[in-house]
Amino acid sequence: MDRDKEKAMKKTITALTLCAVLLALGVFAQAQEAKKVPRIGYLSNTDPARESTRLEGIRLALRERGYIDGKNIAIEDRYADGKDGRFPELAAELVLLKVDIIVVSGNRGTLAAKNTTKTIPIVMVGQGSDPVKAGLVESLSRPGGNVTGLTNLARELVGKQLELFKDAVPKLARVAVLFDPAIPDTTREVKEDLPVPAHALGLTVRSWEVRSADDFERVFAALNKERPDGLYAHASGPLMRPNTKRIVGFALKSRLPSMYTAREYVDAGGLMSYGADPTDSYRRVAYYVDRILKGAKPADLPVEQPTKFELVINLKTANQIGVTIPPDVLARATKIIR
Repeated sequence: MDRDKEKAMKKTITALTLCAVLLALGVFAQAQEAKKVPRIGYLSNTDPARESTRLEGIRLALRERGYIDGKNIAIEDRYADGKDGRFPELAAELVLLKVDIIVVSGNRGTLAAKNTTKTIPIVMVGQGSDPVKAGLVESLSRPGGNVTGLTNLARELVGKQLELFKDAVPKLARVAVLFDPAIPDTTREVKEDLPVPAHALGLTVRSWEVRSADDFERVFAALNKERPDGLYAHASGPLMRPNTKRIVGFALKSRLPSMYTAREYVDAGGLMSYGADPTDSYRRVAYYVDRILKGAKPADLPVEQPTKFELVINLKTANQIGVTIPPDVLARATKIIR
């Protein structure tokens, strides 16, 4: 009888031990689930060095909202290094990692991400074209799908850029326009949008296509013969941005006043730029990430247009090429590089 009691007790102890282990495993699993760290995918068309400032801006803005990379969120970054053909592959990598949100810089990357997933929320930034016409969202106020974010109104800014260029360089009459025709939005901007304000300002514009890195020297040689009064360079794209110093260097060497669509060209020595404040735009990404992580659907988050614009003038360059910027134009500058 004692032996039977001993066996029964052992069975009871074993059962209790098993229950305790299962309970502990359940609690552990729940704790692990509770501690699940959201993963944010970041997809860029450039390289880590060029994108570091923007990504750091997003990290700082996220920190202000309580999200700390490496602690309660994890950022998985991928870079196309100027090769748009890599976007589908990189977007697929982020989807396989099961990220909770994909933040995408640029139009082509956003399109690639949307074609890769219809369920993971996508936040676009640095979007120059009309996202409705590009098929990324149904409307700005009601995106409708899994894409939302910010558009920088690049096409709408052409007239203002030319106007400021003319104000800064009153003698401006003939303008050479440098662009990459491989980007449909840029081509439409140069061919359709730019001529109208140019005509109104009394400017004669001639566009110069750059299809490969080898084309720059050919175009520069032709411009040296034509001697235009100014250079308007469309900064976007995987061909133009990697050749920033090359483009700026030509303008400086030729003593050619230049207007750019992105501030980084002026930081590199270009004369002036006008566009949406990139810092403000990239900081605004944190708002979308926060709302989505808290349960909001991209379909219900309106696409925002920029509210802050910056006019950057490089006075050091102006002095170097012999251009005197009128005081009233300098007064309108957001930043002056001396």
